[in-house]
This record gives sequence, C-alpha cells and structure tokens, in this order.
Amino acid sequence: MTPTAAEVLMGNFMALVEPAPQESVGDYMASRISVIGMNSLLASQETEMGAAVRVWENEAISAVLSKAGAPLAASTEDLSITALDALNAKLRLALIVVHEAVEAKGDATLDREILTLYQAMADRRMLVLPVMPGS
Repeated sequence: MTPTAAEVLMGNFMALVEPAPQESVGDYMASRISVIGMNSLLASQETEMGAAVRVWENEAISAVLSKAGAPLAASTEDLSITALDALNAKLRLALIVVHEAVEAKGDATLDREILTLYQAMADRRMLVLPVMPGS
C-alpha cells in the first residue's frame, strides 16, 4: 500500500495526540517528533505537486498507449487526488499490458520510449529528504 498524503498526515496527527508512554522520554521522543516532522515535510511536497504530476502522467501514459494502438482516455473532470489516482492505476495497468506486448514483439523503439516514460514518472514523483540537524 502506498499511503496518500492525507493518510500520512492523519497518522502524524494520531501519533501526536495519543499520549506517549512514560518510557518514551528523551532521545526516543525527540526521534519520534523528527520522524513526524519529516513525514509532514514529505507529505507537503506530495500535496504541492501531486495533482500536476498525476495529470502529466495520465496524459503521457495515454499518449504512449495511443501510439501502441491501445488508446485510453487520460482526462477526468474530477481533479481530486483520489480520482486522478484511480485513473492513473487504470492507465498504468494498461501500460503494463502494452509493454509486455511490445517486448514480446521486439519493438525496440517503443520499448525504449516506455522505459524512458517510467524514468520520467519516477523523476517527477521524487520527494526530497531534508538533511536532519545533527546527522
């Protein structure tokens, strides 16, 4: 499971509102707060760019599917992350099927284009971990 930014932030909230056990003072508590802060920072990055990345991915995957002769619409009127993720999952599954067929057929050009797309998708979804103080 890949949690959404909303789920990560809800987890952070729960970690902060639940009383900590007595034995969790000192370094343990400081580390716990640092992890919660880091999760929040990463969730904020995802929130900032998440919709734009998904719209781009959906359009890019749809273009490759069309080129391969397996067109699948990439647009949705609902720009919520939930709707974009649902469409993205559908498009990714179709892309996997097409990629397997492309590999079996030996179409090196389209195979390279799909591999390049995978790399671009990973690059656009990359989150940046901060350098933590004292590390």
